[in-house]
Amino acid sequence: MTTKIYIPRDAAALALGADKVAKAMEDAIAARGLDVTIVRNGSRGLHWLEPLVEVETSEGRVAYGPVRARDVASLLDAGLVAGGDHALCLGKTEDIPFLKQQTRLTFARCGVIDPVSLDDYRSHGGLRGLENAIAMEPMAIVAQVTESGLRGRGGAGFPTGIKWKTVLEAAGERKYIVCNADEGDSGTFADRMIMEGDPFVLIEGMAISGIATGATKGFIYTRSEYPHAIATMAQAIEIARAAGVLGQSVLGSGRAFDMEVRTGAGAYVCGEETALLNSLEGKRGIVRAKPPLPAHKGLFDCPTVINNVISLASVPIIMDKGAAFYRDFGMGRSRGTIPIQIAGNVRHSGLFETAFGLPLGEIIDHIGGGTASGRPVKAVQVGGPLGAYFPRALFDTPFDYEAFAARDGLIGHAGIVVFDDTADMLKQARFAMEFCAIESCGKCTPCRIGSIRGVEVADKIAAGIEPEKNRELLADLCNTMKFGSLCALGGFTPYPVVSAMTHFPDDFRPAPLVEAAE
Repeated sequence: MTTKIYIPRDAAALALGADKVAKAMEDAIAARGLDVTIVRNGSRGLHWLEPLVEVETSEGRVAYGPVRARDVASLLDAGLVAGGDHALCLGKTEDIPFLKQQTRLTFARCGVIDPVSLDDYRSHGGLRGLENAIAMEPMAIVAQVTESGLRGRGGAGFPTGIKWKTVLEAAGERKYIVCNADEGDSGTFADRMIMEGDPFVLIEGMAISGIATGATKGFIYTRSEYPHAIATMAQAIEIARAAGVLGQSVLGSGRAFDMEVRTGAGAYVCGEETALLNSLEGKRGIVRAKPPLPAHKGLFDCPTVINNVISLASVPIIMDKGAAFYRDFGMGRSRGTIPIQIAGNVRHSGLFETAFGLPLGEIIDHIGGGTASGRPVKAVQVGGPLGAYFPRALFDTPFDYEAFAARDGLIGHAGIVVFDDTADMLKQARFAMEFCAIESCGKCTPCRIGSIRGVEVADKIAAGIEPEKNRELLADLCNTMKFGSLCALGGFTPYPVVSAMTHFPDDFRPAPLVEAAE
């Protein structure tokens, strides 16, 4: 019987040498004449253990990691093919604490299957949601998604079902589904992991969305910095089209839906939905004024659903298991699960999918294992470069949209970046303003000019020039940007700045002069 050994092809694993491990394994297997097949899977999301090599045994998969090419010979000598003991052996994959504590719904197949095997996808529950959807009326599909409580996972948290209902009821000869895969936030990688590790779940989610709203064409808009995701998605779309999952009659239903991948030039502002639409139409990626909303006049002035990768990838399980199953997870108005991405100065970096409601402190200290440097945690930034900095005093905040908003924070795309006590929060505040100045599309004055002034004021504070006056000026500038900017780039830049000033005031005061030794 052929043994399967899994070596990730995910970009994170590749960056840590997974291709070298795969080549060394392939050569060693051939030299030893072993009956082994290497499967290039996605990542399980345990990034500090990448490349994570797994072997299929009669007792389940056994994991080893982090594996380097030089370790291959000793692993095979130790009986890797049979799940033998070795210094890098982590035991059964599913029993690794970081993985065992998760509730994997959206990411259930990520790292488990061959990403470009439709048969593998089907054998692990794939396409059941789409099969259920094509037997239903569009409004019934929309109702099920609405009842599930699914909200936009890209950051806004807008109810997905309401957006779909608006597009379904909108008049238009053509309608579109646009997947926002322009994952530009620092510390985020969930979209990429899905596209590289389980692309068919995104295809299935988009097809369901199309059938539910009457859209016949879909676009995945992603960034040029994601070459592996682009290649994997394009390959999976071709496979799905050849198998009748996409095309003129989805799974023989008589309903049409097809899709393709489009690559942007890497502008952060194109993560904003209207700038994204302009870019997709071949125009300069600048923000559009609203109204009209994209649901009424979006891509090419047609009714358009714009959802994030994780939102769309969550739909198949809702259509498979039902609205009540999904809604049973979470807290308050935040239903289902959220893939939390843990990065920065942290011991256990990676993706942790769990139901909403886990306290921030538990995520950082227990799951993330504290800082990689071993120093105390000073701050965590949640929600990308526009997210607020939370001190330890706020670590009791549950991971929930409303709970974070109540403390002047935002979940965003659920990326968490950890900082230890050596971080200078004035420098971090300056970085937020500088980032906004570089990435601004330039359409509105508060964002375009305010961010440049913000950098200048932060520099004056750092230089000790009228610090009290300039702190007040920086706060006033943030208020203008927050309420005067056309989109979230300028509107949310004040979150990291104000939170840094509020929770770490000592970093915004001149350093005390050290008297010369007598």
